[in-house]
Amino acid sequence: MSAAPRVAIAIVSWNTRDLLERCLESMRPEAEAGRAEVWVFDNASDDGSAGMVRERFGWVELIASERNLGFGTAVNEVATRTSTPWLAPANADIELEPGALAALLAAGTAHPEAGALAPTLIVPGGSIQHSVHPFPSLGLALAFNTGLAAAVPGLGDRLCLERRWDPTRGREINWAHGAFVLVRRDAFDAVGGFDTDQWMYAEDLDLGWRLARAGRPTRFVPAARVRHEVAAATSQRFVDDERVAQHMAAAQDWMARRRGRPVARAYAGINALGSAVRLLALVPLARLWPRRFAERRALESRYMRLHGTGLRGHPTG
Repeated sequence: MSAAPRVAIAIVSWNTRDLLERCLESMRPEAEAGRAEVWVFDNASDDGSAGMVRERFGWVELIASERNLGFGTAVNEVATRTSTPWLAPANADIELEPGALAALLAAGTAHPEAGALAPTLIVPGGSIQHSVHPFPSLGLALAFNTGLAAAVPGLGDRLCLERRWDPTRGREINWAHGAFVLVRRDAFDAVGGFDTDQWMYAEDLDLGWRLARAGRPTRFVPAARVRHEVAAATSQRFVDDERVAQHMAAAQDWMARRRGRPVARAYAGINALGSAVRLLALVPLARLWPRRFAERRALESRYMRLHGTGLRGHPTG
């Protein structure tokens, strides 16, 4: 008699049929080895995703929702229908590289305190995605905007900041992108799973926050490699600028709910002021490198505007 699967992989899909097919093919070896049971929660796709799963992947458990319930609610639903010791929330735009799941499970055994294990995410072209982050805080905002994160040796790596973190070093982190994360079932259940109020974006931030507060931190495992198309589903719903705005709004709303409106507004204010100062510092570039100046000015102006929105207030908190 074969052992029961250790992992329930919960793939949440929305109009990503071709990517979902590739995702499931990458998980076939894990299912055949008896290591994982694979679930697809389809959020009312109209591209034939659910039919493709029924026709081509009989070994996959399918939940075809009539409404788009979002990511967290979908994973929670899979969690209620499974009893494996590990749960792996997943986007449909990922592919497991051979050995990825085994590496995450091995790390979980070696670090029993860890509530979640996060892999290296590889984007098209082969580069490593910046997928691990610190929790938003006033200290983080000050360190970034005053230049301390760049000036103090090793601080950028300790904070896991983009272009300053070492992606080859396994370590305990605050939180990781939820494209694919392995979560210990008892830790997931203890914190109540995903918060369904965080409907799109920041679900992963919020889960990492609650796991950490429960003494079950997230750990980054460089040896586990997962390919990621990045924003395949949300790019259909939002254009790039709107997607950035939605992501920042979700993070600002999260901060207001979890850390209070005064802290959220102070955080937004520090970041908006930092962008304003950097805009002034760019002025000398205008004549020397006009094209570079225009690009940086547009970027800083956008972030100043978005943080300014957070400064003005939040719907909850």
